[in-house]
Amino acid sequence: MNAHDERGTTMTGVDPGRLDDQQLMRELETIHRTRHDTLLYGSNDALRAHNDRMAQLEGEYLRRNPSRSVSPGRTREGARDRAGGTDGGGPAGAPVGKWGPGTRSGPGRA
Repeated sequence: MNAHDERGTTMTGVDPGRLDDQQLMRELETIHRTRHDTLLYGSNDALRAHNDRMAQLEGEYLRRNPSRSVSPGRTREGARDRAGGTDGGGPAGAPVGKWGPGTRSGPGRA
């Protein structure tokens, strides 16, 4: 088996298709737990490798679980219902999320 993917970067870890369900879940939990630190403090190569590995693991999970349970609150329609309106509850075009509905501040905003 070739240790390189189609983009020529070295693959790290066991091929997700070879992991049993419990091992796959452990790998997913670990990679999600380490995501923030990799984004903030990892080199570009480390972030690229993390992105590739996360995509491999998540892709394998989705392949195995095509009919997974989806919480209605985790859909766009469910989020709109929670916010009490069709536009997220704030003024037209207002960002919703980390900076809150209706706020205009945030990264890159005055």
